[in-house]
Amino acid sequence: MPQSPQLFKQLLMCSGFDRYFQIAKCFRDEDLRADRQPEFTQADMELSFVDVDDVIDVNERLIQHVAKKTFGIDVELPLPRMKWIDAMNDYGSDKPDTRFDMKLTDITDIVKDCGFAVFTDAAAMKSGSVRGINVKGQGGMARKKIDALVTFAKGYGAKGLPYIQLKEDGSVKCSFAKFMTEDEIKAIVERMGGEKGDLLLIAADQNKIVWNVLGALRLKLGEELGLIDHNKFNFLWVVEFPLLEWSDEEERFVAMHHPFTMPMDEDWHLIDSDPGAVRAKAYDIVLNGVELGGGSVRIHQNDIQEKMFEVIGLRPEEAQEKFGFLLTAFKYGVPPHAGLAYGIDRFAMLMTGAESIRDVMAFPKNKDAVDLMSEAPNLVDPKQLEELSISITKTEE
Repeated sequence: MPQSPQLFKQLLMCSGFDRYFQIAKCFRDEDLRADRQPEFTQADMELSFVDVDDVIDVNERLIQHVAKKTFGIDVELPLPRMKWIDAMNDYGSDKPDTRFDMKLTDITDIVKDCGFAVFTDAAAMKSGSVRGINVKGQGGMARKKIDALVTFAKGYGAKGLPYIQLKEDGSVKCSFAKFMTEDEIKAIVERMGGEKGDLLLIAADQNKIVWNVLGALRLKLGEELGLIDHNKFNFLWVVEFPLLEWSDEEERFVAMHHPFTMPMDEDWHLIDSDPGAVRAKAYDIVLNGVELGGGSVRIHQNDIQEKMFEVIGLRPEEAQEKFGFLLTAFKYGVPPHAGLAYGIDRFAMLMTGAESIRDVMAFPKNKDAVDLMSEAPNLVDPKQLEELSISITKTEE
């Protein structure tokens, strides 16, 4: 089943079930990495007549029980909650690793009128900003290492990586000093809590790129400098995600989670005037910087569902063609409902300290989705193809 049985579990709620729980085998159609496999096992649930707090309460107690019974680890409740915007502003990630500090600092207001075009251009963008991280004790970092960080940052969309080195002898080396006054540089250092021996790294661009760059740098440096306590298990909920996000490729708003996610009541009046400002009743459970699972309260009113389709550019006939079975069920009355799903394999990987999800799965595939033991996928017998009415023809180049 692709991804999760989302629409089917909603149909169960429509039909009168008040709760559903399944250990489901799913297939992932995304790029593979250390915490992903093409097939994965999911603990999936849906509940009727609930809201965000109900789902979080049930799942916190589930996490506490599983962690204690299976891994002998005590989890203190309630788990902390962090708004999506705070996670992005402080950690540059919607799945923050809170085992170490090094939070992002916004310096946009300080540099918006300075003489450095890189900063002023970013500050002038509609969704632009200038932010930085303070790498404590690394003011003496060699130029070669800083150049490597610049290259790394460019891999995440940065055009460069302005920096300030606060040397132990009190001297200051600033890569953009000729464009700034001493007072402006001093103000940046002060805002970022800079002290002798610190290294300040700065990114300036659209928020999405700035968060991406600094979030990745923060994790890289946290690991390299030994700032992460690998014996810690920091669970937290990330809540109040945006309902929609703008797609430059499609030039329209798309659903950040899926188009059946319920908007927050107090934001719904903004759906026409400022769709990007509408928050969703969505939540992710995060452990040590990795998303364990996610879910949301679902839309159960026809008018809101129709408006949601309209905003993401889905015409009524298209919606009927794609989701007609669900929309028809909704006509008979549907209770408020919500759900969540965990990746069980990913949970096991993190709780056991394994470096790859392949370490906790029997017969895993490699990064190319190949089973090296059975050599699958492989050539198919012509008879099998014939049975399926499939033919393969070679084309000359």
